[in-house]
Amino acid sequence: MNQTPFSMPNPSLYTEEDVAQLVHTFYAKARKDPSLGPIFEAHVIDWDAHFVQMTNFWSAQLRGTSRFRGAPMPKHIALPELTAELFERWLQIFRQTTEELGNPNLQQHANAIASFIAGRLWQGYQISNYPDKQPIALRTL
Repeated sequence: MNQTPFSMPNPSLYTEEDVAQLVHTFYAKARKDPSLGPIFEAHVIDWDAHFVQMTNFWSAQLRGTSRFRGAPMPKHIALPELTAELFERWLQIFRQTTEELGNPNLQQHANAIASFIAGRLWQGYQISNYPDKQPIALRTL
């Protein structure tokens, strides 16, 4: 996925440890969430590999590294019965996580990227799965 239009990655603002902490803390919360947890548990086969992939993704977005290799859109489009509420819940947990980490720069940058990504994935999901309906935007939280 290309860099979002919000701000450029900056390796001087966040360490790899900051990125890994964000990923691990977020997924610890999401896996326990009654609405998101069952989806993740049903579709993530290898959590260690998923953590590596997500850490690489967020490192690319936040720090400008080039380790991420993947195509998030097809994987999300293939999931059954996703809803705007699920994407909004994902964002809510993500934002809680960045707030708790106590790094205002990381919080602002990561939240902007997460909002952009969630919106794009939800739009792509709707276009692919409901081609005869007008896509509906996520609510701003």
